Amino acid sequence: MEVITEIFSHSFMVRAVIVGLLVSLCASLLGVSLVLKRYSMIGDGLSHVGFGALAIATALNVAPLLVSIPIVVISAFLLLRISENSKIKGDAGIALISTSALAIGVIVISMSTGMNTDVHNYMFGSILAMSDSDVILSIVLSIVVLILFIVFYNRIFAVTFDENFSKATGLRANTYNMIIALLTALTIVLGMRMMGSLLISSLIIFPALTSMRICKNFKSVVISSAIISVICFFIGIVASYSYDTPVGASVVVVNIVVFFIYTIIGLIKGNIKGR
Repeated sequence: MEVITEIFSHSFMVRAVIVGLLVSLCASLLGVSLVLKRYSMIGDGLSHVGFGALAIATALNVAPLLVSIPIVVISAFLLLRISENSKIKGDAGIALISTSALAIGVIVISMSTGMNTDVHNYMFGSILAMSDSDVILSIVLSIVVLILFIVFYNRIFAVTFDENFSKATGLRANTYNMIIALLTALTIVLGMRMMGSLLISSLIIFPALTSMRICKNFKSVVISSAIISVICFFIGIVASYSYDTPVGASVVVVNIVVFFIYTIIGLIKGNIKGR
């Protein structure tokens, strides 16, 4: 309790906790659909695109989020179009765009500011990297993501489980796939400043996979993922503050531990039912 009290006595930590909890919540909700659609690596691909966008913003000396948000959103739409309408499918399209963006980002940074601590912050995250304007924009956009997810929940559920049937019933599946891509892109950009481009996809993948070890229907997985993600983030940031470790890595390690705990519980439950 003393550590938690001390954390909330620092304004920059309060900002980090608020933004981190909101982003974790958004990522966990979207992660269930992405994992079930076997498109979970889109988070990793878009985070690399975000790194390239942040590098360009640094070189141009403009607000990082104002540059990275439109670029990552466009890339998300482009990934879907490539996957649906060309011979380049799924993971190949992600690899094509993500590696290109990462290479461009590294070149831009090396030519402008040099390979300094900015690169480390972009790749692995930094609480101190968030300005007041970043925090306000992150809170507003996170709330928008949550509202849109709730409003389109039934349609997202439909296109997640049976896209062809959804199209047959008249549901505009492509439109809702675009909405999922848009929400994912926004979440990735918002979380990158804290988690880093190399670790942000873990917020999307781990909570969903962890919940699926025990929960068996979509709604319970979504609720469980949200709870797990929020708790893991909070424990991770407390551990990061206590032991002076990177926030992103600390959150991922906590998610790994919880994943193994749920896996063991799932195996025990399976054995009990088998008997």
